[in-house]
Amino acid sequence: MEKLPRYHIYIHPLDIRELRNDIWCEDPVPATLKVNNKKFEIDLNYRGSHIRKLKKKSYYISFYKPKTFRMANEVHLNAEYNDPSLIRNKLSLDFFSAIGVLAPQSRYVTLNINGKNEGIYLELESVDENFLLKRNVPKGAIYYAVDGDANFSLMSDLDKDVKKSLDVGYERKCGTDVDDQYLHEMIMKINTIPKDHFEKEIPQYMNVNQYLLWLAGVILTQNYDGFVHNYALYRNENTGQFEVMPWDYDATWGRDVHGEIMEEDYVPITGFNTLTARILDVQSFRKQYQKILSRILQHQFTIEYLKPKIESLQQLIRPYVLEDPYEKDRIERFDQEQEIILQYIDKRAEYIKSHLYKLN
Repeated sequence: MEKLPRYHIYIHPLDIRELRNDIWCEDPVPATLKVNNKKFEIDLNYRGSHIRKLKKKSYYISFYKPKTFRMANEVHLNAEYNDPSLIRNKLSLDFFSAIGVLAPQSRYVTLNINGKNEGIYLELESVDENFLLKRNVPKGAIYYAVDGDANFSLMSDLDKDVKKSLDVGYERKCGTDVDDQYLHEMIMKINTIPKDHFEKEIPQYMNVNQYLLWLAGVILTQNYDGFVHNYALYRNENTGQFEVMPWDYDATWGRDVHGEIMEEDYVPITGFNTLTARILDVQSFRKQYQKILSRILQHQFTIEYLKPKIESLQQLIRPYVLEDPYEKDRIERFDQEQEIILQYIDKRAEYIKSHLYKLN
């Protein structure tokens, strides 16, 4: 059995009481992390939105002494509690990497807090300066899409009115005020470039081929929230173009954000958001997207390609699921998930193939 890294965290009882008193508080508490006999002073708080209410919490960790761990200043520990398989997020991010989209790395770890086994977690790499450095890609600003207003529109998804600012819905992870102006300009141009000029002008602001690769990934994994949320924006300083990266993909491969079954035809082949609509309104981009989908349907989005990866992930974590105090009583459900994911892949592939003609 492959051994997963073991994280031991100690939080002072007064601090852990403060943490639990208000699950929505963004103020971190100090803690100590031990990994392989190495000690780290860290800040820790809960992460996520609706998942904070679940009994198995997810955590955000930032390192301050020493300031880095595995070339990172921070990591996210996801409980994946609404996903009975515990693998959808990792399977998705690995899938995006396989089709040519920059995506966070992830790995499974086990977590112990103040001597109590908290079970298995998915450690997610943060999308920040270190993310770019590790991949040897150009520096650039990074923004997190933090709510539904990150819809590439001038109109708010949340209050159905004109946005008060063009950067609502985004949180700048790295960059400067100048980068905010580039973000504003990009969103404005998406909405105001005349139809006859869109094909020629939008590549000045957005890497269209990369966007279409990302769109294909969202469509195939069927992340309903992925069009206006659950992504990061990166502005490549060398090209001046924005690129999109996936983030938080547990509600995929046939299950929704609540862990309920999502039918294979729930998300249309054309997706939704203002930028997607405008790009797919251009015939050459539409044909490019069609070719991308067809290629992925032949190679990466197949039972032959994905089944060994699913089996490998489940075999890796199953012994730890049996030891997880929050998951061990749901082991039968865990074991059934492989078939549910495979059925989804088969049905979703057929659905997409039968709708490729809409991109003609």
